[in-house]
Amino acid sequence: MTNAPRDSSLHLLIVTASDERAAALATRVEHGGAPAQWTRVTAPAALRSALRQRGGDAIIHVHGETGLTAVAALKVAHHLNLDIPCLIVAEPGEEKAAIRAMKSGAHDVVANDRLDRLLPALEREIREARRRAEHRAALDMMHDSEARFRALASSLPGMVFQLYRDAGGDFRFLFVSEGCHRLLGIKQHELLSSPRRFFDAFDSADRQLLEAAFELSAQSGLSVDWEGRLKGRARGKWIDIRSTPQRNDENGVAWQGIATDITEGKGIEAELRRSREQLSELSFHLEAVREEERERIARDIHDEIGSLLLAIKIETKLLTAKLPEPSAGLSEKAHGIETLIDQAMGTASRVARELRPGILKEFGLAEAIRCQSDDFAKRFSITCRVQCDDKDGAIEPDADTSLALFRIVQEALTNIAKHAHASLVVVRLRRENGSISVEIRDNGRGISDDDMNKPKSFGLRGIRERVHSLSGSFSVSASEGGGTYIALRVPERRDAEPAGQEEDLQRNLF
Repeated sequence: MTNAPRDSSLHLLIVTASDERAAALATRVEHGGAPAQWTRVTAPAALRSALRQRGGDAIIHVHGETGLTAVAALKVAHHLNLDIPCLIVAEPGEEKAAIRAMKSGAHDVVANDRLDRLLPALEREIREARRRAEHRAALDMMHDSEARFRALASSLPGMVFQLYRDAGGDFRFLFVSEGCHRLLGIKQHELLSSPRRFFDAFDSADRQLLEAAFELSAQSGLSVDWEGRLKGRARGKWIDIRSTPQRNDENGVAWQGIATDITEGKGIEAELRRSREQLSELSFHLEAVREEERERIARDIHDEIGSLLLAIKIETKLLTAKLPEPSAGLSEKAHGIETLIDQAMGTASRVARELRPGILKEFGLAEAIRCQSDDFAKRFSITCRVQCDDKDGAIEPDADTSLALFRIVQEALTNIAKHAHASLVVVRLRRENGSISVEIRDNGRGISDDDMNKPKSFGLRGIRERVHSLSGSFSVSASEGGGTYIALRVPERRDAEPAGQEEDLQRNLF
């Protein structure tokens, strides 16, 4: 029999011979302040059916009244994978027999003359059953989470690891993913049992660097960001290690990270570097060929066209001198022709200087830049100041470097004339610590990131490429006071190393 259900009440499965007995036990529970509904069962099949249909909070077994023993009732619950408390109610003389049932899984025995203990025992055992259920649920969640983590770690292209170093400096792996065998050729259990094999897998020089990287990370709290090469059969394979440290209360450090194979990327990087070097060599060769062609054209202009213009000017002067006095109009025309010839000779001389500045060889870089700036100022009507620290010939780079720097200044001034809308340009040339720095600042409209990233920004690209070929550094930015600021630094000699220290090139030149 089942009594009427009530909300928020205990559902009790009572094993007893009569409904009156079952109701009396439920009443004792309710008198204690816990609403209860109950179902009376007398056989295993009835208990199994009740548990499947409605479940239950506890089983109360009245000892010796039915053929369904407490042990049999517990077997039914276990078979259904239920953790349900089972309490035995027994007569005072039958407590020993009931206690034997507890060895099979019953949770408590309540004497028939001490039924006031029934509700506290029920509440305690139900509470413990719920705690066990929560614990099992937490364990299941933890196992599911661990399974997902292991599946994720095994699918990653590398080795996921947790590495711990105790206060004494000894390492041990807390976790290693299956990728360790593909990456290092070492199995999981081998790394877990012998963490030194991880470090010993690397080339001796790289192993020392790796140990130093972990030592630095342990002391500073910074992440490990390291790459190195394996030894043995895997020699030549590059491994990248990224991990983050966490320090515990015992002065130990644990790193969680991943190690990946970057050999392919290193190969691509090397190919790109070789390609870059080849392009630089080609660019340098083309520039040398271009300079030779410029020198030939400048020589032709100076020697042939200049000579022809000079001869034409002399002949024009002779012709003008022989004109009759009354022909004032012809004399004016002749003087106009002489003026045009002078302009042509000046243009030819300027073009020749721009193509191949002879002053660069004769008087040096500083004087060539001054001459170039003067031509720029006259041609575009833009004030151009030059500041050179060239006392006692202090700035004397090799011929290739001098020519490259001259071309850089020439290209920068051309860009300013085309785009800056400036009225003032300042060029500064300095020698410091075996390097030569050039700073060019204008007061024009400035430069934006979009301007610097334009696909056809060949002027800036040409400057950058020249500086790169000289193993120098280059930057272009908007000036604080408006306009554009260009700064570059190159070694004084092509075979010299660039200066190690970086100084602030942003200076107020106005």
